[in-house]
Amino acid sequence: MTTLPKQLALTDSETLDEVLDCLSENISIETQGVCNQKTLFEILVRAASSGDSIENTTKVLNSSPCGSDIRYHLDKINNFEQLENQINLALKSRIPRRIKNAHHKIAIDLNLIPYYGKPDSDEDPYIYRNQAKSGTCSFYAYATLYILTKGKRITLAIRGVRWLDTNVAILTYLLAELETIKLNVKTLYLDRGFFSVAVIRWLQALDIPFIMPAIRRGKKGGVNQFLKGRSSYKTTYTMGEQKDNNVTFNLWVICKYKKGARKQHGIEYFAYVVYKSKINLSYIHQDYRKRFGIESSYRLKNLCRIRTNNKKPVLRLLFVGISFVLVNIWVYLLWFKISQKRKGRRLIYRNLFCLKQMLAFLRQVVERKYGTVKGIYIPSG
Repeated sequence: MTTLPKQLALTDSETLDEVLDCLSENISIETQGVCNQKTLFEILVRAASSGDSIENTTKVLNSSPCGSDIRYHLDKINNFEQLENQINLALKSRIPRRIKNAHHKIAIDLNLIPYYGKPDSDEDPYIYRNQAKSGTCSFYAYATLYILTKGKRITLAIRGVRWLDTNVAILTYLLAELETIKLNVKTLYLDRGFFSVAVIRWLQALDIPFIMPAIRRGKKGGVNQFLKGRSSYKTTYTMGEQKDNNVTFNLWVICKYKKGARKQHGIEYFAYVVYKSKINLSYIHQDYRKRFGIESSYRLKNLCRIRTNNKKPVLRLLFVGISFVLVNIWVYLLWFKISQKRKGRRLIYRNLFCLKQMLAFLRQVVERKYGTVKGIYIPSG
């Protein structure tokens, strides 16, 4: 059996350097004393790579600044809009050049993180109200825009949803982020939370091809009236009763047989709003579901999100933003380090460098630098 020679592609130290460079180039945090910006980012990266809190991270590390020092510097961050812009610069700083100046499938999602308690005057403008979930109707909400390409998702922008934001305003902000990298929309895939007259009318006016699920409300009428039959079909539907507040769109109804899946039988219906998307009726359900694959941005983001009880919206945004930046850098390293050129697509050795491996790299370098607690001592006598 022939053994192929191996070459070193990436080390754990190089991985941490790439992350620290990306953060320090784009995100500015005022520091002083022994806790400089690099040290602060190292602690944040260690907490994120473990899905841990800052307080516990500083207790685990032997010679790091204490938790109160880290919190003191983080509390200086107060400008929500400025931090949001800096995070978006960091997200776009590590994308392959070939992605720019091209047409791509784009997805926009809403991610809700439960909020418990009564918000104060500083928190209330950033709390999003929605259908009850996990025992609350209040959430920190983040809308993200990302590319679907070559089986990967690259997050390009994040928007911390404000209480006054409309869905159209959120879409306007995120789509404007595409202009900086001259990227055009091939098809826009939207979260079901954007299903409304205003959004559909606005996207039709902009002539952007899009697909989004149609929400079924009530027991009769509306979209429900089309969920019948034994085969998939296309139709049109006018939503909205007021003459100046309605919209007509193409509604594609997908009929799926459960065939014992989840121990269920019978017919299951799915309805989608479709506008100028070049896709077959038989494939639309499968195509839309690709957004929720095992490597979707949100599932991966939750692997490396810093845990906290702090309710300050700007710090919440920082922690969520760092998690998306880490996922982007992982994809970037896969493309440029853990791969080889060949005819056609690059050969990417994804099985050698999963996200958990990158997080382990980051964790062990920081622990090597600061050391870890080896024993617990109590007062004698």
